[in-house]
Amino acid sequence: MEDRKTRILLVEDDLNFGKILKDYLSMNSFEVMHMQDGIDGWKTFRNHHFDLCILDIMMPKRDGYELAQQIRKENTTIPIFFLTAKGQKADMVTGYENGADDYIVKPVDADILMHKIKAILKRTNEHPSTEPEQCEFKIGKFHFHFPSRTLSLESEKQLLSPKEADLMLMLCSKKNQLVKREDILRSLWKEVSYFTGRSMDVYVVKLRKYLQRDSNISIINLHKSGYILEVKG
Repeated sequence: MEDRKTRILLVEDDLNFGKILKDYLSMNSFEVMHMQDGIDGWKTFRNHHFDLCILDIMMPKRDGYELAQQIRKENTTIPIFFLTAKGQKADMVTGYENGADDYIVKPVDADILMHKIKAILKRTNEHPSTEPEQCEFKIGKFHFHFPSRTLSLESEKQLLSPKEADLMLMLCSKKNQLVKREDILRSLWKEVSYFTGRSMDVYVVKLRKYLQRDSNISIINLHKSGYILEVKG
């Protein structure tokens, strides 16, 4: 039986550029579905299986940031590329904070894009996601339930984002041990770079804020090394 083609969701409001990119990817043996706005992109994502998403940011009806957030809530591991004219450093950081695995500024070099796609798909296939051995943790006064992404303190529950939950799981799984920055970035962001590092730091700050109600819990930053979820007592 012939292997299924890798399927890409392309959401790009520029019809001409979208058609050119779709044709190029199709010529390189990818199956591409092209939508022109975030709402149609989301509907298409929900109704079909995809291996990778390429999203513009500035789109009508629903922008790429919001679409990426929705996709991440549905699927925490699918690679997401932003392909956009927004090339400022702050735009790139925002892109990674909204779930991107890569951020590519137009005009794009098609060959470089192709190599990026093949590289991330190769990593994804070599390291498929697996269910963790332990899904629930007692951390000080808190209870963390990974499948439901809830962090509970007595009767109060905090719903974590998919990325927050994944990061919390890595820290809880090695409580009071060092979790290397590089391991976190490769596992959750699929890339080690300045921008993914900044994005990770933002998520650590969020987790610290959730956990601050228990003074016996702290997330310690060991400069350039990683993080320790320290639980006293």
